[in-house]
Amino acid sequence: MAVDVAGLAISLGFSLGAFAGGGWWCLRRLAQARLLLDTPTSKIRSAAQGYVELYGMLHAQGDGQLNAPLTGKPCLWWRYRIEEYSESGKSKSWRVVDSGVSDAWLRLADATGECLIDPRGAEVRPATREVWKGSSRHPRGLATSGLGSWIGGGEYRYTEERLQAGEPLYAIGDFHTSGGGRQGLDITAAQGAVIREWKGDFSGLLTRFDGNGDGQLDEVEWGRVRLAARLEAEDRHRRSSAAPAMNQMRRPAESQPFLLSSHGEDVLARQFRWQALFGAVLCVGGAVATVYLLRVTGLL
Repeated sequence: MAVDVAGLAISLGFSLGAFAGGGWWCLRRLAQARLLLDTPTSKIRSAAQGYVELYGMLHAQGDGQLNAPLTGKPCLWWRYRIEEYSESGKSKSWRVVDSGVSDAWLRLADATGECLIDPRGAEVRPATREVWKGSSRHPRGLATSGLGSWIGGGEYRYTEERLQAGEPLYAIGDFHTSGGGRQGLDITAAQGAVIREWKGDFSGLLTRFDGNGDGQLDEVEWGRVRLAARLEAEDRHRRSSAAPAMNQMRRPAESQPFLLSSHGEDVLARQFRWQALFGAVLCVGGAVATVYLLRVTGLL
């Protein structure tokens, strides 16, 4: 009887997990699909600061392209996974034994300007994806495509995804511009940052502002420090504003999605809706199973 109770408890836990997890996934994907469709596309030059959506073409940076780790093919971003086939009795599965993802910044350009993108933390959906099999932990030579790569079988399965130069990219995330006279100046915060920097070399601070040479800074001398720090902060702001504008996109600080995709928002929204439907089915199935198990146990 104890075994049956334990088994029912485990089954009930799984059904409740499916109900809660499926419902959460459904609502999350529906909200993300709505957000993508409701967010207007911006041009890089005129984009507002904050959460924006961009379309553009990927270009190589000054230091050239990367080489993907499994195929060695040139690209701007890569992600790979190596799985090992395992079989134990009737149980057969693929187990991930190695994986990795590129953290190199991407350069996106449209007709109005350029934006550098930090891909860390992004949900990346590239168009280029290769999957093949082999008999060694790491593949030998380049990937082969088509049915031939699967007929031969193998103990290992390799998956490599890439973003490549000249491809279109849809990006939605936190956009920020520095330089170009666009950033404002919080003089109090900037002044405080300069003073903290100077305090890191307190002997140098004394050399500059200890007028009476007593090894301390009195109130009058601290006034001179604050005035000099304010002037330094204003000068740094002028020099920064005179520099060319630099646009960057990163992961949003809040829970908004950070997406980089070779496909447009319509394709992404449709994929999210299908995933939401899967979550709804899982939620309903979990609810039905939970009700059934509660009735079996006499709790309902």
